[in-house]
Amino acid sequence: MPFSATFHDFYSKVKDSLSEGTFAKLTLAKTIGNTELMNIYVRPIIDENVLKLELKFKFQKEEIIEIYTVDNAFNRLVAFINNPFLSAILFTTEFDLVYKLNKKRAVSINDQSPTFANASPIVVEFLAGN
Repeated sequence: MPFSATFHDFYSKVKDSLSEGTFAKLTLAKTIGNTELMNIYVRPIIDENVLKLELKFKFQKEEIIEIYTVDNAFNRLVAFINNPFLSAILFTTEFDLVYKLNKKRAVSINDQSPTFANASPIVVEFLAGN
C-alpha cells in the first residue's frame, strides 16, 4: 500500500480530533470513474462503553455498515485510498483537513476553514463520561 504512510499521518489527525472532542465527521469521496462504491462516511459511536467508528459504505444501490475500533478503522479505510477514492476529508470544529491525490497520484494534505461549528455529540458525550 503505497499511500499507507501519508494516510497514516492524516489519520493521526482523525485520532487527535476524537480525543480532543473536535471531530465532526470523516468522508472518503471522489472516486476514480463510475464505481459501485460512491462514498464512505465515518462517524463515532459508543459500543459497550468504548468509542468506536461506524463506517457506512454507500454503494449505488445499497448501504453497508461496519463497526471498528478507532485503530482498526485505519486498516479498513487505507485500502480504499487510490482504489477507488482520491480524497478524504476530516471535518473538525477547528479546521477541515483534506487528503487528496492528484492525477499523478501525488498526495497533498491541506487544512481549510471549518465547515462545522459543533463536534459530533457522540464524541462530546463520550469524553464527558470518561
